[in-house]
Amino acid sequence: MKWLRKNREIYKAAVRLTLPIGLQSLIALSVNLVDTVMVGRLGETSLSAVSLANQFITTYQASCLGIGMGASVLISRFYGRKDMDSVKKTVTVMLRLAVLFGLVFTVATAAAPGFLMRLYTSEAAIIREGRAYLRVSAFYYIIHGVTLTATLTLRSVGKSRIPMFSSIIAFLINLAGNFAFIYGKFGLPSMGVTGAALSTLFARVFEFAFVAGYLFFQDQTVGYRLRDIFVRCSPITGEYFRIGLPVFAGETLLAVGNNVLAMVMGRIGAAFVSANAIATVTQQLSTVLLQGFSQSACILVGQALGRGEEQKAVRTARVMLKLGLYIGAAGSVLILSSANFVISVYQVTEETAVIARQLLQVTALIVIFQSMDSVMTKGVLRGGGDTRFLLLIDTLFLWVFSVPLGAMAGLVWRLPAFLVYFFLKIDRIFSCGFSLWRLKSKKWIHTIGRK
Repeated sequence: MKWLRKNREIYKAAVRLTLPIGLQSLIALSVNLVDTVMVGRLGETSLSAVSLANQFITTYQASCLGIGMGASVLISRFYGRKDMDSVKKTVTVMLRLAVLFGLVFTVATAAAPGFLMRLYTSEAAIIREGRAYLRVSAFYYIIHGVTLTATLTLRSVGKSRIPMFSSIIAFLINLAGNFAFIYGKFGLPSMGVTGAALSTLFARVFEFAFVAGYLFFQDQTVGYRLRDIFVRCSPITGEYFRIGLPVFAGETLLAVGNNVLAMVMGRIGAAFVSANAIATVTQQLSTVLLQGFSQSACILVGQALGRGEEQKAVRTARVMLKLGLYIGAAGSVLILSSANFVISVYQVTEETAVIARQLLQVTALIVIFQSMDSVMTKGVLRGGGDTRFLLLIDTLFLWVFSVPLGAMAGLVWRLPAFLVYFFLKIDRIFSCGFSLWRLKSKKWIHTIGRK
């Protein structure tokens, strides 16, 4: 209580930012949970197909989040010093990149969905269903990328409620669409995994209309309008690539690394893939506030440094780190206490259930390190402009430890599922240690733009 009273201002600001973001994250994760449960009732083949197909889609989402997070570092800093012209130009650079990557992923998915699925698995039935899911998903890449980056813009200037309301309605649209299209209700044919992709498409279209429509036509804080997409951004473009490019590269390489891990799991077997889908959703739900705290840390630190308040930025970093530790510990307890109930919700074989229990045990351990690491890397250090260092630790430990050790443990040594999953996630422990060392050094505070 003494600690809370001493840091009341920071705590209140963090809660004000975190709750809308956390609620939106909860809704987004609920969409994934509903998709996983409803598709899982079609069988493990369908569950594995959608899980692996979403790995490729997640790569695009990570790229867009990297683009948006890099912009968010600049937007928070410029907004802190009330330089709205630079804010608008940063948004323009961000949107142009999001659309460009949307086009690349749309063409790749539409042209070769079967090839993409074969990257993850050699099982023909899973490839067939995953290909059907990807064909529909290709239609929403561009609009989803714009929605994600627009959402990060609004959050960076304190407008978190708009994306939150959008996610609530999109969740209901997706839920109703899943019920109608997957199982063939209301006179519609049963479309299985294609129906799941179709309901997600409708939800993405609504999110785009709601969030992008607000940013382009209603918002007065940023004051961004469609005509601003054509303005010259030469000075800001250089600053964006200096600060934002490492964020984009880090998020993308991290997503590629996670895709490699998914390829390893896909070759271990469908039971491991299904168990991982259960463990992943459970971990995300148990730490649903983590994304909100991480983004809040980035915004608060960035705005404090933009105002020239370095000591407040350091104090904010320490407060958010403690909150990250508490979230991780609470998430660990929640995962362990709910494991049996969560597994019972899914219609899976006993083999998959046994593997899922082992994976959840590893998740309960790793989530403590992951929570602190996320608040530091996705929040504090990023808000301080320390993006080049983050590029190093976001990718080094994944590629040096998790990928080779996970592949050897699962495909060569044939270790038990508990140890395989531990090696697949071991990068979180190393990354946490290095981010804490960086925080203490204070070398994470960088100058951005003109003072």
